[in-house]
Amino acid sequence: MNHSNHRDDAGVPESSPSSPAARNAGPGRLLVAVYAIFALAASARAAFQILTKFDHAPVAYLLSAFAAVVYVVATVGLGRSGSTAYKVSVAAVGVEMFGVLAVGIFGLIDPAALPDDTVWSGFGSGYGYVPLVLPMIGLWWLYRHRADARR
Repeated sequence: MNHSNHRDDAGVPESSPSSPAARNAGPGRLLVAVYAIFALAASARAAFQILTKFDHAPVAYLLSAFAAVVYVVATVGLGRSGSTAYKVSVAAVGVEMFGVLAVGIFGLIDPAALPDDTVWSGFGSGYGYVPLVLPMIGLWWLYRHRADARR
C-alpha cells in the first residue's frame, strides 16, 4: 500500500492540510514550541511572584498563574491530534485572547488595581506584545484546521 495516498476514516488523505497531524506538524510545531516557552515563562514568573511577594499584588500574581495554566493547556491541546485536543486548543487560545484584551483594558482603566505586571498586562508589552499576537495566530491556525473538530 502506498502511504502517501492512504486515506483516513473520513476519506481525507493523511497528508492533507486538514488532517489531525497537519495541525501539529510543520508550522504547527513552531506554534506549539512558542506556547511551550510561554507556558514555562509564565509558570516560572507566577511561581516566583507567589512564593516571594504574594502580599504585594495577589490579584496580579494569581492572574499570572492563571495565564500559565492557560498556556500549558494550549500547549498540550495544540501538540496533540484529534477532535478533543482541537476543541481544548480553541477554548484555551480563546481564553488567552480574552484574557490579554481584558487585562490590557482593565490596566488602562484602573492601573492601580494591578500594582505589578502580569504576563498579559499592557496587552503583553513586557513580552514584546507576543501575548497579544500569539492568540491571533493560534486562532487563525486553528481556524485553518477546523476540520479537526469534526473527527
